Amino acid sequence: MKKLFISALITIWAIQLINAQSIDKNRYDLMPWPKEITSHDGNFVVKENFTVSIQEGATDRLYNATTRFIRRLSGRTGVFLEHGFPLVEHGTSSLKINIEREGRLELFEDESYVIEVGQEGIQLTAETDIGALRGLETILQLLKANTDYFYIPFVTITDSPRFSWRGLMIDVARHYQPLHVLKRNLDAMAAVKLNVFHWHLTDDQGFRVESKTHPKLHELGSDNQYYTHHEIREIVQYASDRGIRVMPEFDVPGHATAILTAYPELGSKDTIYQIERHAGVFDPTLDPTNEKTYQVLTDLFTEMATLFPDHYFHIGGDENEGKHWDENDKILAFKKEHGLKTNHDLQTYFNLKVQKILEKQGKKLVGWEEIMTPEMPTTAVIHSWRGINEGVQPGSSLIQASKKGHHGILSTGYYIDRMHNVEDHYLIDPIPESSGLTDLEQKHILGGEVTMWGELVTPLTLDSRIWPRTAAIAERFWSPRSINNIKHMRKRLSAVSFRLEELGLTHLKNRDVILRNIANGNNIDGLVKLTKVCQPVKVYTRNKGGTEYKSYSPFTLFADACTTDAPDAMVFDELVEKWINQGGKKRNNKNIEAYLHKWSLLFNEIDKLNNPIVNEIKPLVENLSKISFILSHYIKSNKLTIDQENMLEKYLEKGKKPVVDVELVVIDPFIKIIKHLKNQDKNVEN
Repeated sequence: MKKLFISALITIWAIQLINAQSIDKNRYDLMPWPKEITSHDGNFVVKENFTVSIQEGATDRLYNATTRFIRRLSGRTGVFLEHGFPLVEHGTSSLKINIEREGRLELFEDESYVIEVGQEGIQLTAETDIGALRGLETILQLLKANTDYFYIPFVTITDSPRFSWRGLMIDVARHYQPLHVLKRNLDAMAAVKLNVFHWHLTDDQGFRVESKTHPKLHELGSDNQYYTHHEIREIVQYASDRGIRVMPEFDVPGHATAILTAYPELGSKDTIYQIERHAGVFDPTLDPTNEKTYQVLTDLFTEMATLFPDHYFHIGGDENEGKHWDENDKILAFKKEHGLKTNHDLQTYFNLKVQKILEKQGKKLVGWEEIMTPEMPTTAVIHSWRGINEGVQPGSSLIQASKKGHHGILSTGYYIDRMHNVEDHYLIDPIPESSGLTDLEQKHILGGEVTMWGELVTPLTLDSRIWPRTAAIAERFWSPRSINNIKHMRKRLSAVSFRLEELGLTHLKNRDVILRNIANGNNIDGLVKLTKVCQPVKVYTRNKGGTEYKSYSPFTLFADACTTDAPDAMVFDELVEKWINQGGKKRNNKNIEAYLHKWSLLFNEIDKLNNPIVNEIKPLVENLSKISFILSHYIKSNKLTIDQENMLEKYLEKGKKPVVDVELVVIDPFIKIIKHLKNQDKNVEN
């Protein structure tokens, strides 16, 4: 009997624990989701006398972060706080912050924190000031409101990251991004606990850094769009204040057109080089047999080492086909003389020399997965990027690198410029359960990076391509593997998304900026409705062959106003699934009919706008309106005439095809409705 009683108690306790966890997940909009969270009864109300205290002698980083926290708290609540700055060692403060030491901006630094909210106030404890910064972001996400006041619920959170390397790469070579754009994205990174800003600074389309040792690099290779030494230090300090490391990337030996525009004598082909205006993979490549190549790189990397204090330095090293090497008799003779059988061997020769240059500057080399060869020292970090589209198993290079003793970073699956929906990224794990790696080998995987390549983005659209999906990927890097529920993620992501605007991000508001431009100042309501069921085409089909757009082409088109995860399309699909699962009863289709009715009128709404840009998208709207009108009739009557059926088939086929780089993403739920109605007809006949 005693055993049965104990067993029953354990069962009840387990059920209560499960229920508590369920309540927690529905109650909070935290992202990344913390390691441990426990709710308590009660709320701490934010009033005018809300204060924050830090220890005497606290770091500048913590003081500045706490000041920003106070401003954001006041801004969110509208409460006129009496104290606008942190107090020092104040025993009665609402929020007390205690740290042990200043954090170091390096790999494996402690970023853990503990938050305790109760009747006496809020206690934030961390080993380092960087951990305290992470905790401050969580406290802001905890903030809620009722009809009377803003409050922070009583809760205990113990949190630490799963991976030490949680990055975002922004490519500024293809399209230059001004400092204020980078700063607002650094703020957003800090908000979701990312800690590495990978700065892709050079490519075929531009060399974006001032070089005092070789000034022709920025004078001739940048179209006068580059960062001065002062600006680089400003970004590095700005990132440091937010607990973010900055890793530069100088892509060599391929992707080198901008470098060779300035110094053609370093090239593998005797020709005149010009900055590339298109996207793609190009032939200009540094000459690895020319000693002057290494002299220039030594000067350049030594100079850059003083600007970028991080221990890691990315050299790119990807997508070099070696075409110009094969056309150069001197290089072919060099390969033969040194026993280098392939261009891959020759690039390894080059990479090893570059690795020595960086080693003298106290830097560790990072490179895309092509740099991994038996000769490369295991101190080099392998950055995995290729996947099915490149003909390899996603992440396979990361697993190979780990087994060989290299540290590695995963970006396969996190290419947000490919315009996949958020769940496609969210479900990819840097260490999949099927990896087959030992515990020791798993430790070699440092984490991952979101990659934002810049061929099709400008300062106007960059944020909408990075956010909010990157917040969900940041959770994959921070939170336990078990946090992977798509529905729960989407709920929280919606709340996090609009909060990111507080930091200056434009991912939401710039849609309307673009649409107003398209509508020439006329009413944009119809265009807004259309964006909610349309998405830009995926992968790189928007810019086929890299030649449709130049670097200075307009990115103010309808495709630029659209984003992934079209909201009305997702809601409509859920409604259709629910309706079908409930047997497709007429009484359950009111919401579906409301959408169909709205879309059936959309063509007339948008047809009033007459200009070349709008006229290009009118076939898209016509398809949507015609299908919606016919389906609305079909659902109500359960009947279609032969003409209606033919028209429906015609417009569905049209609707499946992209129009001006945009696809209609309600076609699948439309087809589900039709199949269901046809099956109902068959059942009636039988």
